[in-house]
Amino acid sequence: MKFEAQLDGAVVPVEVVGDGGRYRVTLGGDALEVDARPTGEGGWSLLLGRESFAAGVCEEEGGVFVVEETRYIIRTRGGGAAARGQILKAPMPGRVVMVEVTVGQAVAPGDGLVILEAMKMENEFKASVAGTVKEIRVEAGQAVNPGDVLVVVE
Repeated sequence: MKFEAQLDGAVVPVEVVGDGGRYRVTLGGDALEVDARPTGEGGWSLLLGRESFAAGVCEEEGGVFVVEETRYIIRTRGGGAAARGQILKAPMPGRVVMVEVTVGQAVAPGDGLVILEAMKMENEFKASVAGTVKEIRVEAGQAVNPGDVLVVVE
């Protein structure tokens, strides 16, 4: 499949070849081997080399959008805009490896909140807004299911 994508404000050609969760994605002139698995409700687990990423895919007016999973969760599952904070929910079943924040702690966009292990890969979920941690609903070692609230930032 060939199409065009917008990346950092520039339009680049994209070609995707493969099936069954294994794809070769050519973005601009760079080729990547990607293992992609759906996690439910528009979420995807992506493995690029040795790095794991979570992404959300949604169709809106103007095209199909791929966004970092935390932002996708907030947009589609009850989180608010930056003025209202962030509700981080587990995008997939897994085990909490580490909670990186404490209640009352100030966070900035990009600060680590929780590390979740899923399918033997550790995924760090970061703050997408500036605010204060209001609630932590999990602890290290706890098993979580998709949609479970992990951290609330106001």
